[in-house]
Amino acid sequence: MSSELLAPLDLAFWHLESTAHPLHLGALAHFGPPPTDAADRTPPDLLELLARRAAAVPRLRMRVRDVLLPVGGAAWSADPDFDVRRHVHEITLPGADFRAETARLAAELMERPVARGLPPWEMYLLSGAPDGSFAVLVKLHHALADGMRAVAIGAGIFDEIAAGRRPARRPRPVTPRSWLPGPGRLLGLARDRLGDLGRAVEVGASVVRASRLDGRPTAALAAESSGTRRIATASLPLERVHRIRRGTGGTANDVLLTVVAGALRRWFAERGLPLPGADPRALVPVSRRRPGTAPGPGNSLSGYLVDLPVTEADPAARLAAVRAAMDRNKAAGPLRGAGAVALLADQLHPLAHRFGAPLASGAARLLFDLLVTQVPLPRSALSLAGAPLRALFPMAPLARGQSLAVAMSPYGGQVHIGLVADGEAVPDLDALAAALTAELDLLDPPDTP
Repeated sequence: MSSELLAPLDLAFWHLESTAHPLHLGALAHFGPPPTDAADRTPPDLLELLARRAAAVPRLRMRVRDVLLPVGGAAWSADPDFDVRRHVHEITLPGADFRAETARLAAELMERPVARGLPPWEMYLLSGAPDGSFAVLVKLHHALADGMRAVAIGAGIFDEIAAGRRPARRPRPVTPRSWLPGPGRLLGLARDRLGDLGRAVEVGASVVRASRLDGRPTAALAAESSGTRRIATASLPLERVHRIRRGTGGTANDVLLTVVAGALRRWFAERGLPLPGADPRALVPVSRRRPGTAPGPGNSLSGYLVDLPVTEADPAARLAAVRAAMDRNKAAGPLRGAGAVALLADQLHPLAHRFGAPLASGAARLLFDLLVTQVPLPRSALSLAGAPLRALFPMAPLARGQSLAVAMSPYGGQVHIGLVADGEAVPDLDALAAALTAELDLLDPPDTP
């Protein structure tokens, strides 16, 4: 991989970031203790193993540089001075409450933007648990990867993936060809462009219709960016989620969105806040990648907009409302509607992304109040240096002017949920995490002895 232009959406993410508003994805992975006969089981051994495996992922050697053409554009290129030690670090934590300490430290680390002159990622080995268990925090700039691509990149640290990795091949030479397209190709390009522009106009009209031009987002979920972060986690039994799904229809994601809606309602009540006058709106990202295909470079995203029925008191009615909303979104498809606003990035010139980012950065609050996303993980058991992966909590970036993002990953019979919030706007994020479990109990009462 020598040089590759940033896709329009990646370029938008790159320019939307500021020092006070970092725009990277994250994942906090918790591992059990390595087996006693493991070759790499001390923190220095684990750090060396992490560094070696991260250095073997070609994408993690790429940095962003400006290019002359197209004007305002940028490209990925291999860092000639790449040193994995600039990206992989170890931090030892007090072991008294290791889980709580990792969440606290992860929040501090997620506040810091990744260095822009280097490949935009970081990895931290968090050690210090009395039983030898440990955690790994991974940060990837959103320009480098969307959720599916981030999983493909980050999976390179696991034993099962690293063992099957093939040595990198030299790129095949590309046969030179004229930069002038032939008549047939020119006609095809024109047809494709007209189709793209027609879809952009349709999406643009949907965005305008769906925008809350009165500027009234849900107050408790809107915040001027303080630059601080809080992180909380929760795990829900996947079998209980599927039991609800089997009893009511719809999808597991419908159930999880309903749990988030109910948790928000409970959280408003515990805060002593009145319910909002209108239900908060969630952006639910949708991958545009074809199922079964390898995730290619760059972000490939669309999205659905869903009004979370926080004002509905009945849990069953909340689930029915979410199912109906998601059914409408799926009928329209991920390439239509206001949730597909990311597609508009493909129609903008690079200069528009470079100079228009300050204007566009605050537009998210006109469309949605929070992000709720699901990040798929491999179904097989994963490990690092023989230590089993116990939980992986994904972390989504916050849109400017918003205070909460929710990311979910099913793994090992649990749905692991990572909550990221603005530290000043949501100091009680742990209460919202606890409310998720309470809301699942409303939809599926636990068995009583």
